[in-house]
Amino acid sequence: MTESTLFTAAFVLYVASLVVYSAALFARREKWSKAGTFLALAGFAVHSVALVVRTAASGHAPFTNMYESLSFLSWAVVLALLVFGRSPKAPRLGPYLMLIVVGLVALASSPLMPKQAAPLVPALQSYWLWLHVSVTLLGEAFFAVAFVASLLFLAGRDADKKDRLDALAYRAVAVGFPLFTLGGLVFGMVWAYRAWGRYWAWDPKEVWSLITWLVFALYLHTRIVMGWKGRRSAIIAVVGFLAALFTFFGVNYLLTGRLPGRAVHVLRRQLPLDRPAQLRLTEHYR
Repeated sequence: MTESTLFTAAFVLYVASLVVYSAALFARREKWSKAGTFLALAGFAVHSVALVVRTAASGHAPFTNMYESLSFLSWAVVLALLVFGRSPKAPRLGPYLMLIVVGLVALASSPLMPKQAAPLVPALQSYWLWLHVSVTLLGEAFFAVAFVASLLFLAGRDADKKDRLDALAYRAVAVGFPLFTLGGLVFGMVWAYRAWGRYWAWDPKEVWSLITWLVFALYLHTRIVMGWKGRRSAIIAVVGFLAALFTFFGVNYLLTGRLPGRAVHVLRRQLPLDRPAQLRLTEHYR
């Protein structure tokens, strides 16, 4: 099977999982949630194969353009759901997280996202870049769990359920924050140094990654040191995930002026300054 066929099959399974999860939520049928989890697991398995096939076909890691990054992020969110949704005592986040997954996969499948795998410019042929992107997206997937749990906490009324949601959000941030720190900051700075000869350039992507990191650092600091729980922590987690979303989408499509200086600098050092090379590097940053 081709990567496109596998990706479509995973999308169908994710949609089916969302439908079953939603039906279980509204009909209050707990047993149906197990079927939703099974469908999510099946979609995750097919999606994993699709990522492997994409890697083998392209010759590089499957997150070097926006289509691949959306695909990997949706895969990572399902992984986070499977990690935190195994316990029977865990709050039911399935319908909400699968809604995020379906949205990401639908966006990746849209004509807006070029899907053709192209040869990478030398600056992108780096294991540090692949570590930077993959570990960062894994961290953001766990932030998505904290985001959903925090929203449900803010909207909830049952005290016991809210306590479990609060604890779940904290555990998700406790997993996501080290991953985001390692991938978004440490690996990102190492790759930037190897590609551009400097660790930090204060471009919008770096600044918003730092803002996201500071928000979640504030979450952990206020919770561990100052004893904050409940509503205040939930609001910080929501703001942190929104900052992560803006870093992923908003910087690329709303803020301008980030790409040309870096792209030209890299291309002058490593490639003839031709249009196809510039377009490939532009596609990576989108």
